[in-house]
Amino acid sequence: KFRSMKQDAEAKCGPVLAAEGDPRITKFGRFMRATRLDELPQLFNVLKGEMSIVGPRPERPFFVKQFIAQKPEYDYRHNVKPGITGLAQIAGKYNTSAYDKLIYDLLYIQDFSVKTDLMIMLQTFKVLLTKSSTEGVQGK
Repeated sequence: KFRSMKQDAEAKCGPVLAAEGDPRITKFGRFMRATRLDELPQLFNVLKGEMSIVGPRPERPFFVKQFIAQKPEYDYRHNVKPGITGLAQIAGKYNTSAYDKLIYDLLYIQDFSVKTDLMIMLQTFKVLLTKSSTEGVQGK
């Protein structure tokens, strides 16, 4: 992805999920996130065969370890290639909990097909035009 946060944004606090109004995100970064331009470099990963267009969104290893420790079934997400978009992105929002996204990802993995992928890709266009889907998790 393109950098949308300030350099060394997590140097003091360590890895944390983005929150609504997150001060670590630059002004241009907010624009890129709102328009999804920060996702464009992932198309190179698709062309290289490392990612798919549709599949569970990749997560940073720091959070993967935490999620697996809390919910061991989270590791099942790694049975398919990660994707740029997925069922969790069209059925939920950016601020949907990790557990709820996991449920969507597991449902997709259980029943993935070309037909399902096409349906998700078509519905992704609707999500791209919906502002609320770009919102971060609620800050404390």
